[in-house]
Amino acid sequence: MSDKILAFGCDHAGLTLKLELMEAARSLGFSVIDCGTTSEESVDYPDFANKVVEVLKSQQASLGVLMCGTGIGMSMVANRHPKIRAAVCHTELEARLAREHNNANILCLGGRILGADQAKSCLEAFLSAHFSGGRHTQRVEKIG
Repeated sequence: MSDKILAFGCDHAGLTLKLELMEAARSLGFSVIDCGTTSEESVDYPDFANKVVEVLKSQQASLGVLMCGTGIGMSMVANRHPKIRAAVCHTELEARLAREHNNANILCLGGRILGADQAKSCLEAFLSAHFSGGRHTQRVEKIG
């Protein structure tokens, strides 16, 4: 699995943000897998959250990024899966700490909550951070 491949998924409310963030990821040297959706037609967010999870489980990508209206629905679906740790983030600090302390492997963002610039800052913080290990390892292991 390449550490430079990201899986992106969204529903209709996250489409515009997804397109912008995929371009931002490419500019940072990442390859992307687009798990949909590809239009603004109303769709069910669980379908796309599950697609991103499957890409991570199959080790085609190392990290995922999910977007819906708030990011909450996507995180609820993703977190039902073993070994998936999806974090809804609104700030760079949350995104960085989600990786460093919680070993998050999916970043969830709200297309109706964050502007593109703030979302890009969250993405950059998430991608540049790494799990700290140490005292956090025992805690993350308890998640499953």
